[in-house]
Amino acid sequence: MAIDPTARIHPSAIVEDGAQIGPGCVIGPFSVIGPKVRLGAGVEIKSHAIVTGLTEIGEGTVIFPFANIGDIPQDLKYRGEDTRLIVGARNRIREGVTMNTGTEGGGGITRVGDDCLFMMGAHVAHDAQVGDRVIMVNNSALAGHCVIGDDVIIGGLSGIHQFVRVGRGAIIGAVTMVTNDVIPYGLVQGPRGVLDGLNLVGLKRRGVAREDISALRAAFQALAQGEGAFMDRARRIHAETDSPHVREMVEFVLADTDRSFLTPR
Repeated sequence: MAIDPTARIHPSAIVEDGAQIGPGCVIGPFSVIGPKVRLGAGVEIKSHAIVTGLTEIGEGTVIFPFANIGDIPQDLKYRGEDTRLIVGARNRIREGVTMNTGTEGGGGITRVGDDCLFMMGAHVAHDAQVGDRVIMVNNSALAGHCVIGDDVIIGGLSGIHQFVRVGRGAIIGAVTMVTNDVIPYGLVQGPRGVLDGLNLVGLKRRGVAREDISALRAAFQALAQGEGAFMDRARRIHAETDSPHVREMVEFVLADTDRSFLTPR
């Protein structure tokens, strides 16, 4: 066990032999830290939380009561192999959140970026790859192997199907089931998610230039209603655009994927 002398650990907490506890960490009452866990500087584990498995937690992250972080995947193919969960810096992981380690067949690592907010009851399944500044609202869930880009917002009670990609800056409305890939900056809502437009509010909040927003809107309209087959439209837009945001969106559409993607309605 390696515990930095500046760490504060409540007497009722269980820190198993082998755990590595960084400087300034705070571990609250009745929490459990497993033997293969590594906590970065300034991590706070509040009361009754569990961090287990081969798990790394980045500096400044706060884990709230009754979260279960780093337990085994909910996958019947899992046979006890050593797989990992890597959580970045300054995340807020609220009450009852669950995050599982990876599987051998999925690459072995579940990964979460920096500065994310996981609200009460959110779930990150095995082998998911989550970017920076992602917000998962209460009781939303990512299935296995999902890829979530930076700055994505997933509304409450929404579910993302396994292997789905959600592009950077997209927003998923509440109570939405997403079974296909979502383009960067897309707006998806409805019981069975449909692509209803662009996340214009999110683009403006991030300071995207007006000309890029206008270019994105024009590209979206061309994808939705232009001439020719959908993929041909995407290729034509890619060849003609000067906007890096538009190029990102159409490159996402043209990339290989394990799922089809939502098309504009």
